[in-house]
Amino acid sequence: MKAHLQQLLDEALARLRDEGVLPDGVAAAAAVERARDARHGDFATNAALVLAKAAGLHPRELAERIVAALPESPRVAAVEIAGPGFINFRLAPEAWLEAVRAALAAGERWGHGTAGGGRRVQVEFVSANPTGPLHVGHGRGAAYGDSLANLLAAAGWRVHREYYVNDAGRQMDILAVSVWLRYLELCGEPVAFPDAGYQGDYVYDIAADLHRADGEAHRRPWAEVARELPPDAPAGDRERHMDALIARARELLGPEGWARVHRLGLEVMLDLIRRDLEAFGVRYDSWFSERSLVEDGAVGRAVERLRAAGHVYERDGALWFRASAFGDEKDRVLVRENGQPTYFASDVAYHLSKVERGFEHMIDVWGADHHGYVPRLRAALAALGIEPERLEVRLVQFAVLYRGGEKVQMSTRSGEFVTLRELREEVGTDAARFFYVLRSAEQHLDFDLDLAKARTADNPVYYVQYAHARVCSVMRQLAERGLAHDRERGLAALGRLTEPHEERLVRTLARWPEVVESAAAARAPHQVAHYLRELANDFHVYYGAVPFLVDDAALRDARLALILAVRQTIANGLALLGVSAPERM
Repeated sequence: MKAHLQQLLDEALARLRDEGVLPDGVAAAAAVERARDARHGDFATNAALVLAKAAGLHPRELAERIVAALPESPRVAAVEIAGPGFINFRLAPEAWLEAVRAALAAGERWGHGTAGGGRRVQVEFVSANPTGPLHVGHGRGAAYGDSLANLLAAAGWRVHREYYVNDAGRQMDILAVSVWLRYLELCGEPVAFPDAGYQGDYVYDIAADLHRADGEAHRRPWAEVARELPPDAPAGDRERHMDALIARARELLGPEGWARVHRLGLEVMLDLIRRDLEAFGVRYDSWFSERSLVEDGAVGRAVERLRAAGHVYERDGALWFRASAFGDEKDRVLVRENGQPTYFASDVAYHLSKVERGFEHMIDVWGADHHGYVPRLRAALAALGIEPERLEVRLVQFAVLYRGGEKVQMSTRSGEFVTLRELREEVGTDAARFFYVLRSAEQHLDFDLDLAKARTADNPVYYVQYAHARVCSVMRQLAERGLAHDRERGLAALGRLTEPHEERLVRTLARWPEVVESAAAARAPHQVAHYLRELANDFHVYYGAVPFLVDDAALRDARLALILAVRQTIANGLALLGVSAPERM
């Protein structure tokens, strides 16, 4: 209905421009919105207030001209002018009931819109370093990013989902060394495992795979490995010790041996991550390798493009980008003094590749601890001649897990963390995904495991799914009585749905297309979750107050049409969030 009223307003403003009341080229910055107070109407617009100056008229006088120019519509019962020039719309009862017809006619596409205009958008999310299993913190980014991508597709964007694989750099080297040292232990070497190494059980598993496949081909005496290494923590510097271990491993294993260990760790972890995400309902259109940027020269080309534009300089043997000239707090290193490009250089090349691949808009979903990285990346895009606004970064706060009222501690290096797989096995994918998007991604989330597993109305995902299952139960009861639903008869009799619970439910149902459009525009899947809870609540109240399977066939079919529209809306909303809609519970 909002879209219909917006169209009426646009036609009225166009007519006033034709009549010379509004000058050409004046765009209506105002829009139709739901009225804040239902006593004033169903929808309202401040168009007269916004355009009064351009028209040279008092706002209330312009409001009168706008109202007079509005086309007739059977969906509008009344139009009123209030206050200094607000225009309020009251809809005819039949207008609300159109939502029932629309939901049943559109089916799985009910609520889909065209706001995206078919533009290409790339959504890059999770992109965790493949140095360990995904944990519950990654799960929130996965649920948010995938739900956001679903929303954008429903709003008319052409969406490409991508995982950026950080398969080059120090963290992968640390994983390779960790695997090799555990392998040496399996060979019987008396290894002193480094404080900065990855210590989870998965490292042992990869090392065991290496030992089974290659025997002792990569064994080196521990005395030779540890020879003259700088001291580890707590007596020494743990990071300096690790860097020396990496260099020693490369030296002793040689290029082929090092590549073998490095590659195995990457392949095993990527396969684990991919399987965990697929089990979580997340699938990508592409997995983009950071290493490919170096191997095909993309990093070098990006750096040279910045150099050619005069935005780099040398200092202390390193190559720097003049990020401060584009709004960043300081300049950033692109190439270290040892000739190795930084992570930042790779990220610049990666985002340049996104533009070169034809994406009109880019959305990166990052952890909240990366907020300081945003200005430097936008600065690089500006220096490359790319509109910084084409990059949108959504920051996702960490999820804190509680079990039995106690906070669960987690640390990636120590291996003491709850994996996404463990969470999914404990509460299920549906509960995990719904709970992850219950709050705005920018807000901290306390994830209550006990509540997520509860089969009560206090559990929001159970409450919403139960509404869907209840409608299915009603339809089974209908069949058990030897009756069938006549959709056309029900749609023809929708005017008989005059009970207060019915009117409330219909009005909530009718908001669905607006919710999809708003949630997509605001990048806010939590709006869908909140709406579904509201719709489910209205349905459950209706279910308890009004019988559906009455003897009056026309009224029965009208009520069934309404609850079938509710079922379709719940199914569509849950699908956007990656949650199933069960028929039995």
